[in-house]
Amino acid sequence: MGLPMAKCLRQAGFEVWGFDIRPVTEFSGFQDRMITDPTEFAARVDTVISVVRDWKQTQDLCFDDQGIFNVADHPKTLVVSSTLSPRILTPLKDRMTGAVEIVDAPMSGAPYRAENATLTFMVGGDEVVVGALMPAFRAMGEKVHHLGAGGAGLTCKVVNNFVASSSVVAVRRAIDAAGALGIQRETLLDIMRTSSGGTWFGDNFDDIDWAREGYDPLNTMGILEKDMMSFLDVMDAVSENDEGTFERAIIDNLCNMEALPK
Repeated sequence: MGLPMAKCLRQAGFEVWGFDIRPVTEFSGFQDRMITDPTEFAARVDTVISVVRDWKQTQDLCFDDQGIFNVADHPKTLVVSSTLSPRILTPLKDRMTGAVEIVDAPMSGAPYRAENATLTFMVGGDEVVVGALMPAFRAMGEKVHHLGAGGAGLTCKVVNNFVASSSVVAVRRAIDAAGALGIQRETLLDIMRTSSGGTWFGDNFDDIDWAREGYDPLNTMGILEKDMMSFLDVMDAVSENDEGTFERAIIDNLCNMEALPK
């Protein structure tokens, strides 16, 4: 997601630099803007848009393995665009050693929409700070929703991804059932697009590059598992008696999903 987002920002006229622990050769069309040293990257940019996988990688980037906010000349704004529980914002702020504005702005839409600058952003944070970031969000997204104070964006995103993960499980199970019942996958998906079975995942199945994946902890199905755990985490904060039986069934289904043939 980060690479097409960076390309859209650059195309819109922003000065953009990328940082990743992976080799720069993996960032086709953006290699000349990749910085491999975290200290150099921290000094070069004022605003970091973090699109790492999870809470551990967020801590590694900010404080631990790469530690871009540990150096004296660090960025002044952090935009958290990963899908995480909003409960991470408190320890994130507590670990900052200097004045840093934190905005949560997770996005939805999959890589193909990142490439087309049609993402949907759910944003939480100070109104003035978010206002200054709006041109960047609009360069990457079609819909930008400022939902309130810090945490509002992440809260909305994990709820959204609960529904999205549910639909992934439902559509993939429907495809399995269709095969067993003699219905062509393409026929089923085409009918569902114009019927009550329509979902974002099913409607865009052929455009979503990970739609046929089986579960692997490192792929998008693994990310959906992480998103469901983030949803359970935020629900634990407001409903101690909710056992999350349905949600855990979705997680089990994701973890047992096998790849589909192309």
